[in-house]
Amino acid sequence: MKIYLDNSATTYPKPEEVYTSVFNYMKNIGANPGRGGYANALEGDRIIYNCREALMKLFNFDKLENVIFTANITQSLNIVLKNVIKDGWHVITSSMEHNSVLRPLSTLKETKNIDLDIIECSADGVINVEDFRNAIKPNTKLVALTHASNVIGSIQPLEEIGKICREKNIYFVIDSAQSAGAIPVDFYKIGCNALTFTGHKSLLGPQGIGGFLIDDALNKEALPFIEGGTGSLSQSIVQPDFLPDKFESGTLNAPGIAGLLSGINYIMKEGITAIQEKEQELCQHFINELLNIPSIKVYGFKDAALRTPTISINSSKINNAELGFILDREYGIMSRTGLHCAPLAHKTMGTFPEGTLRFSIGPFNDKKDINYALHALNSIIKGCD
Repeated sequence: MKIYLDNSATTYPKPEEVYTSVFNYMKNIGANPGRGGYANALEGDRIIYNCREALMKLFNFDKLENVIFTANITQSLNIVLKNVIKDGWHVITSSMEHNSVLRPLSTLKETKNIDLDIIECSADGVINVEDFRNAIKPNTKLVALTHASNVIGSIQPLEEIGKICREKNIYFVIDSAQSAGAIPVDFYKIGCNALTFTGHKSLLGPQGIGGFLIDDALNKEALPFIEGGTGSLSQSIVQPDFLPDKFESGTLNAPGIAGLLSGINYIMKEGITAIQEKEQELCQHFINELLNIPSIKVYGFKDAALRTPTISINSSKINNAELGFILDREYGIMSRTGLHCAPLAHKTMGTFPEGTLRFSIGPFNDKKDINYALHALNSIIKGCD
């Protein structure tokens, strides 16, 4: 028996149509979009166009050409942060960030002499809005925040922070790796300037595809990240300055984009609210039962409505790494142990350096999966007595 509870790392399984779309592109289309006028290349163009449209609809965005494809959200964050932030800027982020935000900002602090503030969040993983407001300086130019924690699922008050950013003319960049596809994400309601996304988590697409949505104001600050062939202005040795070509040099992952389009279409068909409600119900059941196991500590909010379905635990009777190993080896339960590429989050939670055992629920899990995991945890912990 195999139970997959590591959906925060990547969702599995995918909707059947995602597999079909990737295979169909590779076997029956195959051409390089934007690099030919023949039928198969134009079919590739159509799929990419449709995926940009689907992303606009999903995130309530309204500029097709400002939807950019990359290899993953890490690349998206590096493009947006490293090619926007200037010398002397004050930048604000939080202690709940993934290293995909923290590492680029740490490098910029050394190479561009930026002033960086990392605001300490609560033990439940939420930034205090007044702490944020008090951290703003005259030279504060950009804020970068995750929407939801990849460790405990805590959801940040982005709308309140976005409103302050607009009032203060501060650029606002969002990491939606854990929220896009799992909870509603609205570009304009949040009030951000750039929203980065990855395809292979709750958007249910394959690995190797991500991107970002960027407004015109932030785009004016940004330089190209990778320069090369775009299929446009081929007579010029200078990178085009118009979107999306400014950021999309080289061959796009067209099979990945085809799979991502099918993943988004599945979400739109099922309804993101319906997916969220199902996952919340499973998450709440899991948390409630975990709280009945005396030796287990559950981190973060105990109300599933305040988080995405990502649950971190530790046991006083067994190390989380050993517990995760036994779950896999003896029960076929796939989870994740350690620091989850978010060391400051674990310091905030008080779980550094050992980390936690993380379970993350996806749209294809059911109550039987959760009950089996609970049975396994109970059995292992009783065996430690």
